[in-house]
Amino acid sequence: MRLVLFLLIFLNLYSSTLHLATSANPSRLNPLLATDSSSSEIAGFIFNGLVKYDKDSSTIIGDLASEFWYENNTTLIFKLKKNVLWHDGEKFTAKDVLFTYKTLISANISSPYSAEFRFVQNVEALDEYRVKVTYKKPYFKALETWMMGILPEHILKNEKNMMNSSFNTNPIGTGAYRLERLEHSKNIILKANDDYFEGAPKIKRISFHVIADPMTRFLMLKSQALDVGSIEPMQFERQLSADFFDKFNIYEEISHSYTYLGFNLRLEKFKNPKVRQALSLAINREELVEILFFKHAKVCTGPFLPKTKAFNPDVKAPIQNVKEAKKLLKEAGYDENNPFTFEIVTSNSSPIRPYAAQILQHQLKKVGVVVTLRVMEWQAFLNMVVFPHKFDAVLLGWGLSPTPDPYMFWHTDNDKKGAFNLVGYNNPKMDKMIEKSQSIIDREKLSGMWKEMFKMIVDDNPYLFLYIPNSITTVDKRIKNIEPSISGIWHNYIKWEKAEKIQ
Repeated sequence: MRLVLFLLIFLNLYSSTLHLATSANPSRLNPLLATDSSSSEIAGFIFNGLVKYDKDSSTIIGDLASEFWYENNTTLIFKLKKNVLWHDGEKFTAKDVLFTYKTLISANISSPYSAEFRFVQNVEALDEYRVKVTYKKPYFKALETWMMGILPEHILKNEKNMMNSSFNTNPIGTGAYRLERLEHSKNIILKANDDYFEGAPKIKRISFHVIADPMTRFLMLKSQALDVGSIEPMQFERQLSADFFDKFNIYEEISHSYTYLGFNLRLEKFKNPKVRQALSLAINREELVEILFFKHAKVCTGPFLPKTKAFNPDVKAPIQNVKEAKKLLKEAGYDENNPFTFEIVTSNSSPIRPYAAQILQHQLKKVGVVVTLRVMEWQAFLNMVVFPHKFDAVLLGWGLSPTPDPYMFWHTDNDKKGAFNLVGYNNPKMDKMIEKSQSIIDREKLSGMWKEMFKMIVDDNPYLFLYIPNSITTVDKRIKNIEPSISGIWHNYIKWEKAEKIQ
């Protein structure tokens, strides 16, 4: 009898927990400081912004805001929902919005997201549930900036050091899930917020298993120890048996991200445009896609998302030209006796990128370039290499937004530690174009400017844009109510349900 009872309890717990994997420990579960993918993903379950994209990423809709409107080209009004509670039971109000804004622009925090609020002139709480935002001038991304997660004023108002606050590992949000347990290098457990303003999630817990090794993640997925997971094209094509497809549904679409090889333009060796052009011409991007992805990817031609108003279809990927690459390197002073040498650093959090680095190393060798490789653990890679700018070149990726903000990645202002202009790109003409574009709210005019920026960035070769992988997501068939969309599968996760384990 006890055994039967135990099994019933176990099955109930198992069926009420969504098992996921993350490749690295989250650094800070604070939406203002969550710059790595693990932190951002988990914080997304814990916090809400004032607005969000709809399931098709085509329209901005309310999140913490029930209504919002422009009074004029420079004034936004948000009417807040009145049924929102923080995880500790306190009411969410306009004070929290004002506090979040003041925190972001204060000297006590170093956040790349602060740049998105640089055009805000004033934020005012009109009353307990209305917020007025006044901009210095029209800003094309005024609404999108308020997708930023909002912080609780009543908990953090006396915090002296936000960067090292205990809140960053013990967050209190308004989201559908609250943090229950954080065990570094083991498990992060989120518990359903039964008072969530959109309704309590059907699945009562989310367990993030911290698994750095991609093969271990894959094996756990195959054994159904994970409910949702991404798989690589090689795994999809060669390493799955028929019974896997009996247990899992597959959702495949082009991802909203790209991988690039970024040069540290602060270093003398990369300042010569002929060198960067030679390195670009030495690369066979089609070969990369073919070897690594089995047609489950496409060559990336530039910095903005395909099929959006920012994408420039007239810009084509460079075709490998070994002869021309050697010629340019010779003109820059490099030959067999004096080869161009540099190091590529990447992370093992992606199973593909270390292999991509090896292929790049092989391709560059054909033009006489000597490349050394270094593969690091994700957090060490970020904190010791990427953000301190201590690298020759990094093999890294960016997520892509339907509405890009070139200022964050390509303006000279963001060539600083902790910001997203990681490679030190500095083009005065680009700076002026970005500055001009920021106050244009006519999307057709803005589209033309984005396309011009797209071409200019590609021509300058601060990055070698490499590939856009397809996103291949597997979901255990016990998970019900999934509605795939252009934005993926997660838009309605609070409605998901999980059946008991099928033997």
